[in-house]
Amino acid sequence: MTTETKQAKMVNGVNVTQLFETIDTIKKQPMVAKFRFRINNEWLGCGHNRSKVNGYYGATEEMTRPQSFILDADEPPILLGEDKGANPVEYLLHALAACVTTSMVYHAAAKGIEIEEVESAIDGDIDLHGFLGLDPKVRRGYQEIRMKFKIKADADDEQLEEIVNLGPTFSPVFDSVTRGVPVKVSCERK
Repeated sequence: MTTETKQAKMVNGVNVTQLFETIDTIKKQPMVAKFRFRINNEWLGCGHNRSKVNGYYGATEEMTRPQSFILDADEPPILLGEDKGANPVEYLLHALAACVTTSMVYHAAAKGIEIEEVESAIDGDIDLHGFLGLDPKVRRGYQEIRMKFKIKADADDEQLEEIVNLGPTFSPVFDSVTRGVPVKVSCERK
């Protein structure tokens, strides 16, 4: 008896063979596509918080990583913190940049477009009048966020534009930020 081993096709470091197998599985079994991510956060004092990332639900089962990720958030001294980590709105920028980049790279790989390098710069404007409750007309969150990509790929300008548009088109974080998402808040006594 002979067995054939399917050679994995790799594009941009993405196993495209496995990607298309996953897509086929989801088409046949839609429940496999349902995921629930979570973190546990603990306030440590002043502006310092620590989140632990580990378990999540996906592909119809509970998943646990071999090691938790620890994320510290704080505020810079000018915002009365001790600078023990990036602040929460900086984490939001990181999440947005990372998700748009990953979405771009994965979808380009699926289209067979090879990318050599991707860098991005992202910044946004916040007015403390909103956060501090000094002006109810001023938004508490970002008023505008700007992303700029530098991409090295064997592509003409039209293809480069197509590549960069893949990220915002398919990014879950971009969708959540630009379209909003319901957030339910509850409390219980400790």
